[in-house]
Amino acid sequence: MTDSKTNAHTVLIDELNQLLADSFALYLKTKNFHWHVRGPQFRDLHLLFDEQAAEIFALTDLIAERVRKNGAPTLTSIGAIAGRTAIKDQDASNLSAEAMVKELVADNTAYIAQLRATKEAAGNAGDNATDGVIDDWTDQAQQRVWFLSSVIG
Repeated sequence: MTDSKTNAHTVLIDELNQLLADSFALYLKTKNFHWHVRGPQFRDLHLLFDEQAAEIFALTDLIAERVRKNGAPTLTSIGAIAGRTAIKDQDASNLSAEAMVKELVADNTAYIAQLRATKEAAGNAGDNATDGVIDDWTDQAQQRVWFLSSVIG
């Protein structure tokens, strides 16, 4: 591999592992909100958060497999995830439903930005498979933002 090809590949692995960390953190936050939501929209939000958490969790394996298919190691621990994610922790268990939704809108929007950065890195590395599959992942994240945004008007 040429130096520029090697560098592009290294950047892709870094972006994929960033996306993996963000996926785990977003999954856990969404599940946390599923467990702690309350109020008049409880049932709808409880179910929505659970559906979205399951969708995000399913992506973690796909992302990790893209890293491995590119010949690199994935994140290996909670500490590695915490050290890499851009998704901020939310330890409060008493947020209002509206605050939860707004936080998830912001986090999913940031996640879309990370997806786009990863897609660009895949293109630069010549990884057509990763480049292509990210379109589906982006569509899922955009749908999550749409659904969540529709809840708060």
